[in-house]
Amino acid sequence: MYKTTAHTGTLAGIYPEREEERQRWYDRLETFLSSIVVPWIKPREGSYREIVQQINRSSISAKDMRDSELLHKSRELGKLLRKDGFRDEIVAEVFALVREAAVRTVGMKHFDVQLIGGLVLLKGMVAEMETGEGKTLTATLPACAAALAGIPVHIVTVNDYLAERDAHWMGPVYKALGLTVGIIKQGMDPASRRAAYLCDVTYCTNKEVAFDYLKDRIVMWDRPSRMRLQLERLYGPDSRANKLLMRGLSFAIVDEVDSVLIDEARTPLIISAEPRNSPEHKVYRQALNVASNLSPKEDYWLFENERAVEMTEQGRAKVENFDWADARKWTNTQQREELVRQGLSALYLFTRDKHYLVCEGKVQIIDEYTGRVMADRSWERGLHQLVELKENCEPTSRKETRARISYQRFFRRYRRLAGMTGTAREVARELWSIYRLRVVSIPTNRPLNRSRMPDRAYPTMNKKWKAVVETISEMHQCGRPVLIGTRSVAASEHLSGLLSGIGLAHQVLNARQDREEAQIVAQAGQPAQITVATNMAGRGTDIHLAEGIAALGGLHVIATERHDARRIDRQLFGRCGRQGDPGTYEVLVSLEDELVTVYINKGLQGVVAVLLRSPIPIGVQRICKPLFYLAQRSAERLHARMRRNLLKLDTQMEDVLAFSGRQE
Repeated sequence: MYKTTAHTGTLAGIYPEREEERQRWYDRLETFLSSIVVPWIKPREGSYREIVQQINRSSISAKDMRDSELLHKSRELGKLLRKDGFRDEIVAEVFALVREAAVRTVGMKHFDVQLIGGLVLLKGMVAEMETGEGKTLTATLPACAAALAGIPVHIVTVNDYLAERDAHWMGPVYKALGLTVGIIKQGMDPASRRAAYLCDVTYCTNKEVAFDYLKDRIVMWDRPSRMRLQLERLYGPDSRANKLLMRGLSFAIVDEVDSVLIDEARTPLIISAEPRNSPEHKVYRQALNVASNLSPKEDYWLFENERAVEMTEQGRAKVENFDWADARKWTNTQQREELVRQGLSALYLFTRDKHYLVCEGKVQIIDEYTGRVMADRSWERGLHQLVELKENCEPTSRKETRARISYQRFFRRYRRLAGMTGTAREVARELWSIYRLRVVSIPTNRPLNRSRMPDRAYPTMNKKWKAVVETISEMHQCGRPVLIGTRSVAASEHLSGLLSGIGLAHQVLNARQDREEAQIVAQAGQPAQITVATNMAGRGTDIHLAEGIAALGGLHVIATERHDARRIDRQLFGRCGRQGDPGTYEVLVSLEDELVTVYINKGLQGVVAVLLRSPIPIGVQRICKPLFYLAQRSAERLHARMRRNLLKLDTQMEDVLAFSGRQE
């Protein structure tokens, strides 16, 4: 664990970032105690009322300005911001200009609650705003204020589509105030990336910006000092300093902050390259063959909730006694055992159409939180190649790590960090203890008109799917649009088959249709429209209701499973009842759902089975509510522990590699 202090680390304006300092025992104690108290100490809406009134007063005079005067005024305010910092009276005038620029260029006016959200972001906190409350427009307020003050701004989104959409959508607002806008997306060449990072405001994805940072670390061989960059400049145009992609880590506004800083934090970011001496593919085949011939419980134990495999002594002996042919010459016992362990993971812990897709002969990883394909990602330590062999694909070459960093450590290096999301309160303690981010709940512009229907539980999966189809059919006959959320590609396609079987036309949105996402979502609010979606429809998408749908009750959302995290469920429910529109949602689950089978221990599952078979009538509904609550809490605690362990591993690796001067 680290604490952070503001530190440029380089020449002013070249590569600013925060320096990390190791925490001592009393720092860790303070972090633990404050993480309990701080989430409960939140600024109230009233504390922002005065500055919001100042913004509204300044907006009156901004209306009378010509476009050229608006631009001139923004430049004057920029000078004041550089001189005096973010004083309330200056910020109020800047926000008023941004609001007026938005009205003139994109026809949207910031509501007062969005002004509050902008102030929260500018102060380096997390604004928890209900889905549909206009986070994209809200981000322009702090982004413009910081950019006018000469601070480069990164607005971080969860995918290329949203980064490009938001940059083009909000671009005219920035340009009206004399600011430049850049976009970073997959496939761009280094020159284009440098140009985008040189803009005042840069829209990018969390993956792209973090990997660009790692590429800069490779260029400069770890984090450059001030003197080192000064010396590098002496080399002129051929200097390595001129090959850097970014201008440093000054200010990041992270959209869907819980997804990026919490969910994504379980996986380290790794840049890899082809090794010189890579194991031949036949060794992977041998490892997979050994794994397939081992017996569960006798030779190994599977821990599905942690996706881990533990070998028994008998299993280790079988692995060592296997005929590894020539592999024994250049692999040791530990390496062979690790390959077999990874082979067991590939066979039994990673499932097609749930954890990955096979497309055009290639294995593509699916992000379990968003349902989207993670392009150019691969599992490490031979797991990816073993999954490829399992699916009869041509195995790719194993990669060796050149640079790695966790999201926790990367985002803590920003000198100023803020975020926004619709679901942050469940992880407020972790956001504070890891990133020193406080969560502030922003009131809605209009009263919520979203109704929750009673949860329904069934003993088996088949009975649940039957009830789901019946519910969809009822809503369809009423003319209401329905959005059905599933946890995996396989589940969405299973439901699609059931609907096709009874002649119900529908659209499917999962990792196979990610290119048609915007078009499918745009139609999801049409009369009697049925949309079956994985978690892709849960973040960054906006479903607009067609005329007359509100009178019918609005969009109806059905969750066919509870997710590992309660936040993901709330994201799905937030697709309906936006901006005062009516909407309803309900949850249909079964005792055979993955959440129960993986995260509830076998003993408790056995007790539930006995209770359901007992002569005393005990309803499934009564059993399921506490059972699913326990399962979700268990999953959330497990994932939090995995994130802490990853951060701890990062720290340990830094200590091990510190002697070489290379930390990433």
